[in-house]
Amino acid sequence: QVQLVESGGGLVQAGGSLRLSCRTSGINFKIHRMNWYRQAAGKQRDLVATISSDGSTNYTDSVKGRFTISRDNARNTVYLQMNTLKPEDTADYYCHVTWKSSNFWGRGTQVTVSS
Repeated sequence: QVQLVESGGGLVQAGGSLRLSCRTSGINFKIHRMNWYRQAAGKQRDLVATISSDGSTNYTDSVKGRFTISRDNARNTVYLQMNTLKPEDTADYYCHVTWKSSNFWGRGTQVTVSS
């Protein structure tokens, strides 16, 4: 059974930082590309950052230079370090993986950035 559990969200002032974690189970974590998405109220869910099995990363333009995705294969965990947070980063953040052609999501963690 594939499980993804996010944690680390919260309320922070603009300019602050948060570190999100996504602990996984049920997959061979080290071979999978892992993704972070976010969904603001009333908007679609958008891809924020990805990290491949070889450690290569990609980011949506709005977070480049502020967010860092990383992974710890020994802990089956992917992280999203978010710095210099802005009110427009406010959203629910979701961890995602594609396994055997199916998409798996965590339940999300809420990030609120106050101005």
